[in-house]
Amino acid sequence: MSFRVNKQFVLIIFILSFLVWAEEPPKQRVELPEQYKKWLDEDVVYIIGPKEKDVFLQLKTDRERDLFISAFWKQRDPTPSTEVNEFRNEHYRRINHANRYFGRGSPKPGWKTDRGRIYIILGEPNDIQRFEGKTMTYPCEVWFYQGKTDLGLPAGFNLVFFQERSVGEYRLYSPSRDGPQALMTSYYGDPADYISAYNQLMEYEPDLAAVSLSLIPGEESTALGRPSLSSDLMVQKVESSPQKQINEKYAQKFLQFKDIVEVEYTANYIDNDSLVKVIQDPSGIYFVHYALEPQRLSVDSYENKYYTTLKLNGTVRDEAGKIIYQFDRTISVDLDEEKMRTVSRQPLNIHDLFPMIPGNYHLSLLLKNEASKEFTSLERNIVVPEEKGLQMSSLLLGYSVTKVEPGTKRLKPFQLGSYLVYSQPNRVFLKKDTLGLAFQVYGLTPELKQGGEVKFVFQREGQDYRTLSRKISEYSELPNIVEEFPLSEFPPAHYGIQVLVLTDGNAVLSESEEFDVTHLESIPRPWFRSKILPDSDDPIYAYLVGTQLFNSGRIEEARENLERAYRRKPDSADFALNLAQVYMALADYKKIEPILLPFLNQEKPSKYELYLVMGRAYKNLGESSKAIEIFDRAISHYGLNVNILNMIGECYFQMGNASAALTAWEKSLEMSPDQPEIRKHVEALKEKR
Repeated sequence: MSFRVNKQFVLIIFILSFLVWAEEPPKQRVELPEQYKKWLDEDVVYIIGPKEKDVFLQLKTDRERDLFISAFWKQRDPTPSTEVNEFRNEHYRRINHANRYFGRGSPKPGWKTDRGRIYIILGEPNDIQRFEGKTMTYPCEVWFYQGKTDLGLPAGFNLVFFQERSVGEYRLYSPSRDGPQALMTSYYGDPADYISAYNQLMEYEPDLAAVSLSLIPGEESTALGRPSLSSDLMVQKVESSPQKQINEKYAQKFLQFKDIVEVEYTANYIDNDSLVKVIQDPSGIYFVHYALEPQRLSVDSYENKYYTTLKLNGTVRDEAGKIIYQFDRTISVDLDEEKMRTVSRQPLNIHDLFPMIPGNYHLSLLLKNEASKEFTSLERNIVVPEEKGLQMSSLLLGYSVTKVEPGTKRLKPFQLGSYLVYSQPNRVFLKKDTLGLAFQVYGLTPELKQGGEVKFVFQREGQDYRTLSRKISEYSELPNIVEEFPLSEFPPAHYGIQVLVLTDGNAVLSESEEFDVTHLESIPRPWFRSKILPDSDDPIYAYLVGTQLFNSGRIEEARENLERAYRRKPDSADFALNLAQVYMALADYKKIEPILLPFLNQEKPSKYELYLVMGRAYKNLGESSKAIEIFDRAISHYGLNVNILNMIGECYFQMGNASAALTAWEKSLEMSPDQPEIRKHVEALKEKR
């Protein structure tokens, strides 16, 4: 059979092929020491992802590069809990094999050849068919692979290499770029007539002809009269498959945290699922609720006990990057053998909440596992709304909703009024689950409470699937709205849900969320480590809100809250200290002494900052001798400190004792030479001698 292909089609194929196969222009980059240049351009050139490469080129020191290389291999280690990295060992075995067998007859080392590249990426073929010593075809090899579906490749496929003109290295064959004619030593037909070439090759080597138009078994390319484009797309997938197997987020986290976390953690980033919601308490305080689900939990073991300690650090910054709130939490995990068997099949879900004043913020959480030296992080922009007009919170989806026992005042994560929503960040549900949906509507007018309605619209594949409407007046715990939807009638699929608040049939508010219903019979639900907070009437909240207001520069509002907290709990050193700092900012120094002196008169106060604030207050009141006495007591408890020495120097200078001031400042410079202002004071005093 003969079929002539349009030459314009061939030209298009050639142009597309050129765009696919042409190398990218070289990018300018930093000069690397030779050992790291070899690692990047030779050892891992075929498996490193673009983000990984970009991060590696931003590193400044050999120590950072060594740590990154450790992280690179650890991310690919199939058994990270063992000392052997099977992936790394296999990778270098493949490189050695390529250099030994594929560099023959080529000026290139084996790893640079087409066969070497494919071998390093895919490993040993399941079968190799060789066509050598033939008069009508160039030397060829057909490599057959199967069992690579995890890489997004066909269940079985071929790759063809041929030695053009029977010299040099074997080149990777492209059905669309080369065609059957490139495999034959003599072909005198039309270069654009692939089918004629195919028919001629069938006469010489039927097995080779079978893969010349398509590399994928069973694809009927001859019926179309042109080579298989899907084969070239498949080859592209082969080339990019190593990068797609790794989540390159770890590289960005390495760059972000390399100067923050300890060295032993740097190479051990693990991914996580996370969820953050802002929920208003009946008291009017907004709380940030979060769930953090690490990809895995590693523990130490001793005498049938399993344990680790997780260190959680949280930071909330405003839009200018200023820290408004910080917190730390230690989570101890201590399990017996029976409990370990149970939870080893379940993910750990860390639930927590904290109050936050209105504003736009960036939340950063850093979780470190002290047993495995692994870390993970959460970065999220959050909005804590001002109570201005009609507003709606984002939607919270859960796989279980329970009612809190009447009279319970403690606050729990993901609690809305009397409802507790058990949620998992990935939002995957079973058909037998009941979907819990919760949200809040703020600023409801009496008219909207009586005449408004809430409309729930479920969508599947972009089409409305289910719709339900309820009167707002039916909900007894406004602004909290909680609904439950059995999923038994929801076929496994990806869904969206939109919630609209309507008045007179018109939508005035809208929020949406997505979720999946799986075909699986069961899902490992998490075990929780939740923080339970005291009732919202507890003075701790006035203290935390006041501290956040102070850090935001809203001093008067901070004073009101911190005074209220201190009145409720005057025996708290933290409450007293923060209130004293507010009075310091307001230059109301006389109010500081009665607040702080009871703590300073204790045998050893718990906080060094108490001395510093009290001493500064005395200094600003002109009572320098009292300030020096306070600073001396601080030194007797905590030892010499640069800040205290500088303050002592200022006090002596204020009293006219230049010699004593010079002594204090010179001692401070001995401890910390990089103090330009203090050095100026010292030089000025020495000139006056």
